[in-house]
Amino acid sequence: MVHVNNIPDDFRAKIINNRKPTGYSNSFPLSDFHTQPPFPNNDDYTFKFIDLFAGIGGFRLALHKLQGRCVFTSEWDKEAQKTYLANFGDMPHGDITKSSTKNAIPDGFDVLCAGFPCQAFSIAGKKGGFEDTRGTLFFDVAEIIKTKQPKAIFLENVKGLISHDKGRTLATILNVLRNELGYFVPEPKVINAKNFGVPQNRERIYIVGFHPSTKVKEFDYPNGITTLPCFADVKESSVVPTKYYISTQYLKTLYEHKKRHEDKGNGFGYIIIPDDGIANAILVGGMGRERNLVIDKRITDFRPTTAIKGSVNRDGIRRMTPREWARLQGFPDNFIIPVADASAYKQFGNSVAVPAIQATAQKILEKIIR
Repeated sequence: MVHVNNIPDDFRAKIINNRKPTGYSNSFPLSDFHTQPPFPNNDDYTFKFIDLFAGIGGFRLALHKLQGRCVFTSEWDKEAQKTYLANFGDMPHGDITKSSTKNAIPDGFDVLCAGFPCQAFSIAGKKGGFEDTRGTLFFDVAEIIKTKQPKAIFLENVKGLISHDKGRTLATILNVLRNELGYFVPEPKVINAKNFGVPQNRERIYIVGFHPSTKVKEFDYPNGITTLPCFADVKESSVVPTKYYISTQYLKTLYEHKKRHEDKGNGFGYIIIPDDGIANAILVGGMGRERNLVIDKRITDFRPTTAIKGSVNRDGIRRMTPREWARLQGFPDNFIIPVADASAYKQFGNSVAVPAIQATAQKILEKIIR
């Protein structure tokens, strides 16, 4: 790790602006810049892990709480890197498909974590083995597992992975992990975030695996809680800025859009989440924010703060704030949001639900730490 005090002045500004200078490590402690990150790496730890396709660090935050030490991170998105740096004090490495990035991964870590993207696998007419995954990001994960032999692996993906390519994609992944890499991999399970303390109906598939040396032959995923939370648990405690309230013109557009779909027998369109309800899965793009509108009549200043058509609606209909999205994913309020709203929505929408990850990771650790 390179400290700013040891870096020439002409590189200092580049680092602070999140542009990695050539010739230096891409892990810089934020504390050398202006503040101590809220989640510095654990010096007193019981296991080590790596964080691939890290996003803003949902996996890392979960395993940090379980007294783990992160020894390597990879995330290529520059805006996500800013958020990761602000909160953990480390700048993630970049493109994991590059040999130079893989070569930076240390030996001897215990758990490999990866919320890898699902790409199309070309396996038609083939056996669906290790070589058939070349050109996909899963191949890079599998290559790292093969080289580093971690005690456990923890993968997360969208629920659609189950049916992707008529189930062949998931079958290929499991075949590689089980038969070619030799890991014990129980049947994957779809986990819903709402069962782990956050009011969001977010289903994701979890895949865990254990190295033969651990002798693990059975695994039970966590059950979650029976009493569900509601949006009121994460709602802003004070009046939010007017910019989050929908304009009358846009509200009219949303209403007409929904009616067109209803007339066709479709259920697509905006949705208002009541305070005692559970949010839909927060998503990036499309109608991601509009399917999680709320009513908040605490607004008192209806003067627009941005250029809008029409006026601010008087019914109190607004979008959720980035902080509310953060809470829907289980991020604590001291988690720093250093980017603009558009990037923040994208980052939290792409993230994992921290409490569900933590509960599953706890089960994994019970098997490998004795």
